Amino acid sequence: MTKRKIHITDVILRDAHQSLIATRLRTEDMLPACEWLDQAGYWSLECWGGATFDACVRFLKEDPWERLRTLREALPNTRLQMLLRGQNLLGYRHYGDDVVGAFVAKAAENGMDVFRIFDALNDVRNLETSIKAVKKAGKHAQGTICYTVSPVHNTDAYLEQAKAMADMGADSIAIKDMAGLLTPGVTAELVGKLKDTLDLPVFLHSHATSGMAPMCQWAAMEAGVDHIDTALSAFAGGTSHPPTESLVAALHDAGFDTGLNLELLDKATRYFREVRKKYHQFESEYNGVDTSVLLSQVPGGMMSNLANQLKEQGALDRIQNVFEEIPRVRKDLGYPPLVTPTSQIVGTQAVINVLAGKRYESITNEVKKYLQGWYGKAPAAVDQELQRRAVGKEDLIEERPANLIPHELDELRKQVGDLATAEEDVLTYAMFPDQARAYLEQRRDGTLEPEPLEPIPAKGTGGPVDTKFKITVHGESYDIHVTGANPVSDGERRFYMTVDGVPEEIHLASLSDGNEGGGKSGGRASATKEGHVTTSMPGNIVDVLVKEGDQVEAGDPVLIIEAMKMETEVKATISGSVKGVFIAKGDRVVPGEVLVDIE
Repeated sequence: MTKRKIHITDVILRDAHQSLIATRLRTEDMLPACEWLDQAGYWSLECWGGATFDACVRFLKEDPWERLRTLREALPNTRLQMLLRGQNLLGYRHYGDDVVGAFVAKAAENGMDVFRIFDALNDVRNLETSIKAVKKAGKHAQGTICYTVSPVHNTDAYLEQAKAMADMGADSIAIKDMAGLLTPGVTAELVGKLKDTLDLPVFLHSHATSGMAPMCQWAAMEAGVDHIDTALSAFAGGTSHPPTESLVAALHDAGFDTGLNLELLDKATRYFREVRKKYHQFESEYNGVDTSVLLSQVPGGMMSNLANQLKEQGALDRIQNVFEEIPRVRKDLGYPPLVTPTSQIVGTQAVINVLAGKRYESITNEVKKYLQGWYGKAPAAVDQELQRRAVGKEDLIEERPANLIPHELDELRKQVGDLATAEEDVLTYAMFPDQARAYLEQRRDGTLEPEPLEPIPAKGTGGPVDTKFKITVHGESYDIHVTGANPVSDGERRFYMTVDGVPEEIHLASLSDGNEGGGKSGGRASATKEGHVTTSMPGNIVDVLVKEGDQVEAGDPVLIIEAMKMETEVKATISGSVKGVFIAKGDRVVPGEVLVDIE
C-alpha cells in the first residue's frame, strides 16, 4: 500500500528568523546550511518576501535581489517560496498594476518559484493582478486565506474566498494563521471542506504562539491537508512555527511519507542553533507559549513592537490598556485580520487613543485611507461616525483601489535616477523610497556597512559600561557613542554623542533643580498652556503645514508626524495666530515638547 505523502515547506530562511530575531539573519549565515537543506527533500523553502526585503535594505545593507539569486544558485534542487502582500507587494501601500506586474516578473526571473499571495483584508480584488502576473511568468500562484476570529469570519466566508481565488487561477490554497488562533476543530472543518470543494492542494501555515499549532497540524493531516509549514527546531516555537523534525518523526511513525531525511535536518538545525547565538541582541521576548493571544488576538511580533514603543515614552504601564483598546479599534474598523499592514494600522491607532486619553482625538492618515477604502473592502461594517470624522466630504472608494492608481514605473525611474543600475533597483526604490535611496547612495559611494552584531557576552563577566552601544527603537537600530557631557547649568545637562557617526548634542532638563514643571526637552520648551501644540507619542516630523503669522482654527492640522510607521496629523488646540513654529521637516520629537505656539 502506497503511503500518503505530506509535503513540508520549511520557513527557516524567512518567517522563522523574522519571528524570533527581527528578520536579521544574513545571507552569509544561510549559505553554509544550504547543501543540507537542498538535499533534505523539502517541497519548498520559504526564503524571501515578508519583512526580509525591508531588513536587507535597512539593516543588513544587502541587495535583496542578490540574496534571491544567491539562494537560487545554492538551492538548485528545491523550490524557492516567497510571501507577497498582493497589491501591497512588500511595502505598506497599494502600487499601480504596472509595478505589481514588473515586481513579480523580476522575482520569477531571479529565481522565485512559489508566490504565496495574501491580502490583509481578504479582499480578493487585491489579488487579481499579482496572481495573473505569477501565472504569466509560469510560476506557482498560491491564494491565501488570512485566518482570524470575529463575528463575521467563518468557514463559509473562507470557502467563498478560496473559490474566488481558484477562479482567478490560483494553483493552491494556503491557510495563513499568523497569530496562532486556529483550534484543531476549526482546522479539521476548514481543511476538510476545502478538500471537498476544490480540486487544489491545501497548505497549512500556523504560528506556534498559542501552543495549539502542533495539534492543528495533526488535525489538518487527518482532514486531508497536502502541505504543512514548519521551522527547523533551532528557530522553532514561540511566535515562530512548530519544529520540522518533530512533525517528520511523528508522521513517519504514523505511516505517512514526508520524503525528508532526519539526519540532514539534524545537521542543518545544529548549524543554525550555533548561528542564532550571533544574533542575541535581536532575540524576541516572546519566544515561548503565550496563551494571552487567544483573548487579545494580538500576534506576538505586534506585542513586542507595542511594548518597545510604550517603553520609549515611559508608558509601558499602559500596555494592558492598549491590549484592551486594540479589539475596540478593530471592531470600529470592521474586524480586519491583524496582519501587515492592518496590524500596524490598528495597533498605532490604539496606542494613540490610550495615550491621548480620548479615543480618536487624533486619527492616523492610514486609518483615514482605510476608512475611505484605499486598502479595499472591510470584512464588516465600519463605525459610520468614525468614518465620517476621518473621511469628511471625500468620496468613499467602492471599486478595486488599484483601479484609481495610475501606472507609476516611469515616474519611479525618474525619481531614483542614475542611482538605479538595474530595473531591480527601481523596484527596491518603489518599496521603500527613503531607505532604498540611502542604500543606493551608499552602494555608489562604497560605504555600505551592515549594522554591527554585538559580541556574545561571556558568562559571569562584568566591568564598566561602554560609551559605545546600540539601541533598537521601532525595529530601527542606532549606533551610539557618548563623547562627553557638561555639568548641570541653568537646569540643563548637555550630552555630546554621535548617532550613526553624526555628531549630536542632547539637552536634558534636571528635575532635581526644581524644574519639574518646565525646562526643556530635546532643546524645546515644555508645553504649559492650551495654545502649545505637542504630540502624544514620539516620532519624526513628516511635514509642517503652518508658518508664523498664519491664522488657524481649533482642530486644523498643523503638523504631520510619523510614528510606528504610520502618519498622523497633529492639530491646533485652539483658534488663533501662529506665534512660533519650533520644528522642521525631519526633526525628531517627543511628547510634551512645544512644537507650535498658538495665541
